[in-house]
Amino acid sequence: MRIGHSVDVHQFDPDKQLILGGVKISFKGLRGHSDADVLLHVVAESILGALALGDLGNLFPDTDSQYKDKESKFFVTEALKLCKSHGYLINNIDCMILAEKPKLINYIHDIRKNIANLLEVNISQVSVKATTTEKLGFIGKGEGIMATATVLIKEGSNEK
Repeated sequence: MRIGHSVDVHQFDPDKQLILGGVKISFKGLRGHSDADVLLHVVAESILGALALGDLGNLFPDTDSQYKDKESKFFVTEALKLCKSHGYLINNIDCMILAEKPKLINYIHDIRKNIANLLEVNISQVSVKATTTEKLGFIGKGEGIMATATVLIKEGSNEK
């Protein structure tokens, strides 16, 4: 078994649509080279970390125009392919979203379901939580969103 962890931060961009975990949310979006889905970024990057393959910037640099405005599910799919090619499967993943606004309780189930589908696992293997920073720091001031993810991968294959 191997563990990977990732943290990512994006500032708000009022000209974009907010996407978290592949789910569109009615709120101002996040600034980034891709679609800026901070949650899917940490999901993908935690898998890369568990495999000791570096971070998203190493494999998918923001200086490469082919990743401009790319849907972040692409990065998760690519990370999963790498995971499988190295002989590992996702055991479980635990994610945290830190945002003062918007309130995310009504989106959590759909986000979990989407991440489970992308990772080809059961929804019971995907935890997504959300919290605030009690109005402290850049998150509390409404300047952006932070996300973290910790993944546990195990040796194995999908073959039955």
